[in-house]
Amino acid sequence: MRFELFIATRYLRAKRRQAFIGVITGISVLGVSAGVASLIVALAVNNGFRQDLQERLLGSTSHISLLRIESDGMRDWRPLLDRLARHPHVVAAAPAIFEQVLISRGPRAKGAVLKGMLPQYERKVSDLLDSVTLGSAADLEETSSAKSTLGSANNEVPGLDKPEPDENVRLTKTKSPDDLAGVQQRVAAMAPIVLGKDMAEEIGATVGSIVLVTSPQGELTPFGMVPKYIRFRVAGIFNSGFFDYDSSWAFIRLSDAQALFGLGDVISVIQFKINDIYQAAEVAHSLEEAAGRGFMATNWMEQNKPLFRALRLERVVTFITIGLIVFVAALNILISLIMMVMEKTKDIAVLMSMGFKKAQIRRVFIAQGVLIGVVGTAIGLVIGYGISWAGGHYHFIALSAEVYSIDYVPFAPRLVDGVIVALVSIGISFIATLYPSWSAARILPAEALRYE
Repeated sequence: MRFELFIATRYLRAKRRQAFIGVITGISVLGVSAGVASLIVALAVNNGFRQDLQERLLGSTSHISLLRIESDGMRDWRPLLDRLARHPHVVAAAPAIFEQVLISRGPRAKGAVLKGMLPQYERKVSDLLDSVTLGSAADLEETSSAKSTLGSANNEVPGLDKPEPDENVRLTKTKSPDDLAGVQQRVAAMAPIVLGKDMAEEIGATVGSIVLVTSPQGELTPFGMVPKYIRFRVAGIFNSGFFDYDSSWAFIRLSDAQALFGLGDVISVIQFKINDIYQAAEVAHSLEEAAGRGFMATNWMEQNKPLFRALRLERVVTFITIGLIVFVAALNILISLIMMVMEKTKDIAVLMSMGFKKAQIRRVFIAQGVLIGVVGTAIGLVIGYGISWAGGHYHFIALSAEVYSIDYVPFAPRLVDGVIVALVSIGISFIATLYPSWSAARILPAEALRYE
């Protein structure tokens, strides 16, 4: 051990008459530990929110969406889909229709984003259909009778014309067992719909329930434009864990969506999954050029830019505000070192009279302050990563999904954050030693020992 470090460690082990300095030193260590641990936990929470939201968004939506901007949709979309699906960076492509509708069951109603899609394509670009926890999404598979089913099975069903809160009540009000069997067959033949968990709870729907989907676009009648509505059978309920989707999204077959909105063989968007999510902007531009004039491509970064910008800003603000704890601890280091210099004036004078250089005196007190910073930082890192691991493993902090979109606080500690926090903490501790060490080196042995 270098001689300066040896002296520094001896000074840190305060004697009984220097107990007050020892208390200040202990408070300094605790302050650094608290600051470092708080920073690690706060950065882990911020990173956890970012990772969780990113994973849920990318698992629930496509990486790139291609839209037609010069018309109401894409009419000759199959050749375009096949051609763009062969793009070098494209893993999968899927057609879809998005529209705003009103979904109701009895007196309960809720606005929703209705997505018409082909399940065999949709599963390649999104994981939402794989999160069906009640019922099944198998009924969404297109069949040869899908289009005719929507027109025949949803509008005039005996016993179902007046919505009631309970499906069993409606079925038992039929006049005979034959009528009951007929109604059950018609219900089974209805076009299927898959609802989000929170939406199903809000409108009181379960698997097998009949819901009314009303399109605001409407249809032209002799009495003018009236809303168009069609009944659907709830085939499944999905639970993605992301409140925005679970509370406002619903899925139907592509052909049913085209019939509901009167579009014909038209889609509104082609969705893509690519092999590198961080090249989404470049690939989107390439797909836009390959599609030709009149198309516009957006990617997941653009669609969620305000959210991730807010998370980055929160990360910076968190680092600054909680970093003030480390700054306060550095002030304690400064005070304890100044008091140590005052207490050890005679010792310093003796060392200098024995041949100690000023640079060595400075290194003694620099080493003392850095030791406080290193010990405090090490303790803080252990505590911070321990809390972060426990929080990420046990999810013991619950949240309101309606507010935060997820129901627990996610922790995702990163090694690079620990390195940065450690460097900043030890750096601040080092800066706090500069003035006391400079002050100690200015002591004159003759003046300090004159009256001894």
